[in-house]
Amino acid sequence: MAMREIRVVGDPVLRTPCEPVTEIDDRVRGLVDDLLETVDHEGRAGLAANQIGVSLRAFSWNIEDEVGYVLNPVLVEVSEDEYQEGEEGCLSVPGLWYPTRRAWYARVEGMDLDGSKVVVEGTELMARALQHECDHLDGTLYLDRLERSVRKKAMRAMREQLG
Repeated sequence: MAMREIRVVGDPVLRTPCEPVTEIDDRVRGLVDDLLETVDHEGRAGLAANQIGVSLRAFSWNIEDEVGYVLNPVLVEVSEDEYQEGEEGCLSVPGLWYPTRRAWYARVEGMDLDGSKVVVEGTELMARALQHECDHLDGTLYLDRLERSVRKKAMRAMREQLG
């Protein structure tokens, strides 16, 4: 297990859709260990594999004292009539938080290290994290979901921050 460095905006791995996990081997087991170790710190709600430089479909979460992971997650359901508006941030966009609209409920299906089916679902913060991490695996950042005027402000702040 290792605490891994977080990749930040500008790193191409964050904009590249991740490949599915096709074989559960020592590399994938090590990835899961690293995802769990790296997300298990205060202020971290979720972490996608590409955020630590691995372009595989896997993420971990740390919500309300529950830490877990899922391989090959697919966002299979979101509430279509109930939304939440709230400040959202990202470890790969450090220090910047912006109002981001997300579905109030989300359900993800994937698998665990034994190849067994996993269902992860939740509302509010868990739903936000599931949507956020699935976006990462598709090469999408939360900044892409901001309203145009807010996104413009966010991009300016990000450029200033990165120098």
